[in-house]
Amino acid sequence: MKFELFSEVILNVDVPEDGLKQGDVGTVVEHHETPSGEKGYSVEFVDLLGNTLAVVTLDESAFRSPIRGEHLAVRKYPQQEQFALAR
Repeated sequence: MKFELFSEVILNVDVPEDGLKQGDVGTVVEHHETPSGEKGYSVEFVDLLGNTLAVVTLDESAFRSPIRGEHLAVRKYPQQEQFALAR
């Protein structure tokens, strides 16, 4: 298992259907096999207040571990207005 549960990971790809972009930071919350047969993981993405924005199933190749020297940046999550209306 390359990524341990609760480790932070960084997207290598955009996931437009979930409003996620390359470089977004998430947390591994489950291990499993994906429909493609590759090792898969469920990754949770949260806002800075800890509210869940998305939990997505990703192939292992869709993300990577953080490296020294990288820093977090802030951007508005595009679907945030939908969540506000649903609550």
